[in-house]
Amino acid sequence: MVATKLILGFFLCLLLGTTVLATTRSPRLSGPEFCNLRNLTTFQPTQRLEFEGGFIESYWNVNDEEYQCLGTYPSRMTLQHNSLFLPSFQPFPRLLFIEQGEGLVGIQLPGCAETFDTGVQQIWHQHEQQPRRMDPSADSHQKVHRFRQGDIIAIPAGAVYWTYNDRNQQVVAVIVDDVNNPANQLDLQAKISFLAGGISRKHIQGLQNIQRQQGRKRSPFGGQEEVAKGNVYSGFDTELLAEAFNCEPYIVRALQESSNRGVIVQVQQQMEFVTPDEGQEQMRQRRSRGGPSNGVEETICSAKLVFNLDNQREADVFNRQAGKLNMVNEHKLPILSLMDLSAEKGYLQPNALVSPHWTVNSHTVVYVLSGDAQVQVVSNNGEAVLNEQVSRGDIFPVPQFFATTARAGQNGLEWVAFKTNRAPLKSPLAGYTSVFRAMPLEVISYSYQVSPSQAQSLKLNRETESILFSPQSQY
Repeated sequence: MVATKLILGFFLCLLLGTTVLATTRSPRLSGPEFCNLRNLTTFQPTQRLEFEGGFIESYWNVNDEEYQCLGTYPSRMTLQHNSLFLPSFQPFPRLLFIEQGEGLVGIQLPGCAETFDTGVQQIWHQHEQQPRRMDPSADSHQKVHRFRQGDIIAIPAGAVYWTYNDRNQQVVAVIVDDVNNPANQLDLQAKISFLAGGISRKHIQGLQNIQRQQGRKRSPFGGQEEVAKGNVYSGFDTELLAEAFNCEPYIVRALQESSNRGVIVQVQQQMEFVTPDEGQEQMRQRRSRGGPSNGVEETICSAKLVFNLDNQREADVFNRQAGKLNMVNEHKLPILSLMDLSAEKGYLQPNALVSPHWTVNSHTVVYVLSGDAQVQVVSNNGEAVLNEQVSRGDIFPVPQFFATTARAGQNGLEWVAFKTNRAPLKSPLAGYTSVFRAMPLEVISYSYQVSPSQAQSLKLNRETESILFSPQSQY
């Protein structure tokens, strides 16, 4: 009997291990045939859904070649003062970059405790410089994080989240959904589920009017013909939900009939939230990382979800004459290892360059924050598939192994890039970390039919710089 249990336990462990490996090694949904691109395009927002508290703009859809190749869906959300983006979730991981503003975000991970209760409960209020202590009898079931300009916010697949603008300035968030992530077992359409609110026919009609004015025929959120969308409660039987919540049916009907409000609403009164003291929360995270492991609780539920890319001390590449580059990957933000995503934020001084390079293990979506630049992308066939001047608000894709470079204009260039790998790897074509540095001079000389001195200049002329290049005199 004991032997039977041991054998059964062994095969159960083997089955679980195989399941985990299958999950982590699951291929992306699209195949290489989707990335046979001969022409790339820079995009400005093509559609906009307007709500009482803000609007959501989309850049491309499922019918675009860029979407089919990269499997990512970029959009931009604007929250007005005292506005709330209602709770929602999606079957794929999402990265938000805060281009402008400050506010609060709540992220509830499945299976995790709902409270931030660390013994020190505080309330944040817009008009107070310091948080004040919360009444112990008040609501403590809140996981709330404050975000500010320059933050990357990681939203894992299946996590319920909401955002709230409690400041006087608009919040502008650039969003990239990795629809082709192995976590998504549905299809390549950006399907979002709302827990509150929804998209009514009134909002759809507003979108169609904008499309007619702009002469565009695309529709948002995955390229389908848009239809009204209720929240997940609206499809259930009212009596059944009332029994599930153990409350009156008229309360449940309020959950089911809220789609006319949209998904971004104005809040009548300033909201207050229970938050942990920032110093104590950081101490708790350090203690949990250094203490005994108990699996899910300390690797997911207490994971850091926000990382700021504006901190110059965190710069991975810094060149006084060229600019700086801040990256966030699985090592700086471990939750990204589960999402298989990463990001970087860069700044180029006027006329400086990004080294020609390709990304070995990820696609890239680039959003221009400010300034302008001449951007070039070359396919594996040696064809220039993108050669355009980009400026603020533009988005453009760079598929895996496509080589790219950029030269900043007179106003410099600031950008944020989203990558579909938790630890992306660049391979530069020039500079001291380039492929030329690893080649003997004779290999370079015979490969390109240049003299040894010319080969040496190719190999060594940028020997003090990598990735970001300062402007040089023209030869």
